[in-house]
Amino acid sequence: MSRKPKKGYFVKGHFVAEGSELDLQLKAELKGTPDASRTDLKRESDALQDLGKELLTLRSDLFDKLNLPDKLADALAEAKRITNFEGKRRQMQYVGKLMRKLEPELVDAARLALDEQRKGSADEKLALHLAEHWRDRLIADDEALDAWLAEHPGTDIQQLRALIRQARKDAPPADKAAESQGLAPRKGRAYRDLFQLVREHQGGGPAGEAGESEDENGDD
Repeated sequence: MSRKPKKGYFVKGHFVAEGSELDLQLKAELKGTPDASRTDLKRESDALQDLGKELLTLRSDLFDKLNLPDKLADALAEAKRITNFEGKRRQMQYVGKLMRKLEPELVDAARLALDEQRKGSADEKLALHLAEHWRDRLIADDEALDAWLAEHPGTDIQQLRALIRQARKDAPPADKAAESQGLAPRKGRAYRDLFQLVREHQGGGPAGEAGESEDENGDD
């Protein structure tokens, strides 16, 4: 079977394929700005390799939506598995080479997927802080209960009051020795359950699912 000839041209007896780095460099030189163009090419190449590194952290659901070429998807999966520093460095160079062959639409889609992931992480962090604020306010201030119910009238008032009472009972006395060592006071189960109840009514998932902040992970 005859192979389809590559598009290109000859320069001083050497074939230059259209779209290759040499082709882009020669065209840049013809425009009279070779140094700036080489710098731009290097910057673009580095940016694409960095984008490839970021794709290693992309959530699987967002990654699957990209429909990346199999060769690139496999190269990224292999990069995740490699733990040896030098081996990973060489693999990421290969990933960068494949990234430079991507269609511009796919590159844009990859950046948008990463932006979506970052926005989701920021929104989740904000929701956690808001839940912590309400939990602490409900424990510290009786008037906070009315304010909460005004915003979330569907809350089980008996369960909420029981959790607040128990969390107040469980609150440990100030431990100066622990504070001096930078240790957080241990929290009871009601403290954590109250946090989960607040998260559930804020749309953060039912109690027991992931989504607790670090200070909710203490022992009873």
